Amino acid sequence: MGQLSEKELSLLNDLLADEELLTKKFKMLAQQAEDKEIQQKYERISEQHQGHFNTLYSYLK
Repeated sequence: MGQLSEKELSLLNDLLADEELLTKKFKMLAQQAEDKEIQQKYERISEQHQGHFNTLYSYLK
């Protein structure tokens, strides 16, 4: 992949920040959930956002 433009890097930075925030929020929600099924759903959603973060981060390498 070629070099990213400043605009692309800025967008990628914003997306990484968003995915990191969502990962943390859903982890927190999972910890606070009393219902085991809901807790597991929040954990899965957090893992999905972590996957998105990892994919986006790979574009910086």
